[in-house]
Amino acid sequence: MSNGGSKPKPTFFVVVGVVIVALLGLAFWRCSVKTDTDGDGGKTGGKTAGKGDEIDITKIKQDAMGDLAVEKVENLTAKEFKEVPAVRLPEVTGASSYQALGAKRKVRMAINVWAGWAPVLFANEGGAAKKVWKDASGKDFVLELVLIDDPTTMADKLAAGEIHIGWATVDMLPLLVQRLSRDPRTMPRVFHQVDWSNGGDGIVVRSDIAEVSDLRGKEVALAQNSPSHYFLLNVLLNAGVQPSEVKMRFYGDAFQAAQAFNQTPSISAAVTWAPDLYKLADAKGNKKLISTETANKLIGDVWFARADFARDNMDILEGLTRGFLDAQMALTDPDAAKSQANKTTAGGYMDELFGFPKGESFGMLGDAHWTNYAENRDFFLNANNPANFERTYNTAYLLYRAARIVDTKIDPADIADGSIIKKLESEPKYASQKNEYDYKFTPVAGVDINVESSVMTKRVVIEFCPNKSDPMQMDDKSGQSCDPNADTTIEEIAKLAAQYGRAHIQIEGHADSSMKTEAKGAAFEAGVRKLSQDRAAGVKQALVNKFKTLSPDQFVTAGFGWDRPADAGDPDNQRKNRRVEVKVIPVEAQ
Repeated sequence: MSNGGSKPKPTFFVVVGVVIVALLGLAFWRCSVKTDTDGDGGKTGGKTAGKGDEIDITKIKQDAMGDLAVEKVENLTAKEFKEVPAVRLPEVTGASSYQALGAKRKVRMAINVWAGWAPVLFANEGGAAKKVWKDASGKDFVLELVLIDDPTTMADKLAAGEIHIGWATVDMLPLLVQRLSRDPRTMPRVFHQVDWSNGGDGIVVRSDIAEVSDLRGKEVALAQNSPSHYFLLNVLLNAGVQPSEVKMRFYGDAFQAAQAFNQTPSISAAVTWAPDLYKLADAKGNKKLISTETANKLIGDVWFARADFARDNMDILEGLTRGFLDAQMALTDPDAAKSQANKTTAGGYMDELFGFPKGESFGMLGDAHWTNYAENRDFFLNANNPANFERTYNTAYLLYRAARIVDTKIDPADIADGSIIKKLESEPKYASQKNEYDYKFTPVAGVDINVESSVMTKRVVIEFCPNKSDPMQMDDKSGQSCDPNADTTIEEIAKLAAQYGRAHIQIEGHADSSMKTEAKGAAFEAGVRKLSQDRAAGVKQALVNKFKTLSPDQFVTAGFGWDRPADAGDPDNQRKNRRVEVKVIPVEAQ
């Protein structure tokens, strides 16, 4: 049987559709971040409409938009907005050796306004250099936390030696490396992951946008050269939409982008974050397309040191890493009363440094998941983790290179230093920890998944051996792999599943109808359907066999034989029909 038929053919092509809604809206300018104040976590309710063979998408759009009325939000963070021209990355304004630590060994660390920094503020008892820390050798040092939201300013101050340690999201690093690696002294060295964004970042769209492909020909507001920009490039390219097919309108930061979306009806989407994400999504005529509540392993915050400072002060960096990890344990203490008290204290320190009204920062804390030791170990040291540092960094670099924003390729091993995390695994209080950020899926059947709530579909190609369902199968005659690129394709799907850790991944098998007129009957059609089902199951099995961190319960499979041609207008286009479509279906939308 080939393609569901009874006559073998030499090859069989299956197009594997990978849904990658890469929500990276943690803007490069993560300043004045606040949170949802009404206690609903920013959830808007309802389900996102999606495209399917039996769905009239035109009617969905008409019903959703009604008279096209859009409610404007009056209390967004930014009051003014101004579109800015696309620009190349600026050069670093000078570089020098880092400032001496002095007798008190004062380390200066830049942070931005974000909930992820609560552990270090808690550990340091505020931003000032008052508390005495211990390095790995037991020697004293003090830490000053310097609030610098603008990453360009932060990079310039780090290059000038005014600060020793900087902040970044992993997807920002290709941009920072482009600027800082020109002087080997200032090359970033990453030692610790602070957090994953946990719902505070997202994309808000007009209600007529059912999935990413609907952005083709539309205007999108965002901040250039930022995680917002990275996210949009990732989403578009993985939905088969070229960036040139979308009108990108750049603004100074994500708050301005949100205000532009709010005030300009022609803008169909904006990449932004809390609180504006929640406010805009709740307004009539808008909705949240997806957020890091679903894409919970897309945006990871890290801190890094100058290369020369790291070379000279590894004991201090180990002490700082320990302080972060110990504070994370205090903020997530199993004793709820202790945890609550510690979070209240941390929120107070944040209010003071960020200039927020008393108690406001406490409401931000749920927007970040502080990573424990086990999660750091997986991030830096687990080569089989599809959402580890190397894969996250490489994805960002490749997208920025394709957009001609960066051209300097630095090996991830020259940026990330897992030596401190590796050293701590010998200590029981760290080694005994478990990964706490893996969503626990309940096993479900494909028929129980609301595929209409998927937000994107992309197709890539796997060539199966004739009548076989294992994508890694070797050809019986030649002994060679039927598809030498199958392993790469499986990894791409694995990265999708890992990054969208709060989404079901539905793998749908399809077959072509080239033999439909020759071989008829219920038994034959049942064989076609079974082959498509088996190939979907084969993709799932290959995923969980290779990547042990993935939960089998995250995946559901279904087989549709030749019943759902990829192009209803051209049902005889068999290459399109020989496929497996993989959809991301947010848990909260089901």
